[in-house]
Amino acid sequence: MTTDAPAKPQKAKKKPARLRRREDFVRASKTGARFSARLFTLQMAGQGAPEDAAQTSEARFGFTVTRKVAGAVGRNRIRRRLKEALRVSGDLGARPGRDYVFVARRGALNAPFAEIVTQMAESFARLDERPAASSRRKQKDRPAAS
Repeated sequence: MTTDAPAKPQKAKKKPARLRRREDFVRASKTGARFSARLFTLQMAGQGAPEDAAQTSEARFGFTVTRKVAGAVGRNRIRRRLKEALRVSGDLGARPGRDYVFVARRGALNAPFAEIVTQMAESFARLDERPAASSRRKQKDRPAAS
């Protein structure tokens, strides 16, 4: 049996903080910046706290895998692989005070583990280049100014 785990055993690292409330996932989807990779889309938004608190709080992560992607077993496996890649890699440069949501694609089920880690690193780097929220995103959801 082959494994997708990294070749070198690594010290146990602290689990990344998780997003738990639906409103946090929705905020990242509607107001945040996003980067699309082959295996997932990464969405980023500020945590919505006052600026002082946002700078000291750690980054939080959420994972979304829809039923279109795979059945229950496949969805759970994708979610576990993404969580483990994030844990092993040590957040890969995620910025404090930000919420990140991974929206998985079907390819994440069978992709080599190293490729998942590489795409995560690239996604964090690309989002770091962008502002936290784009003013042009979701214009139709905003009330009209009169």
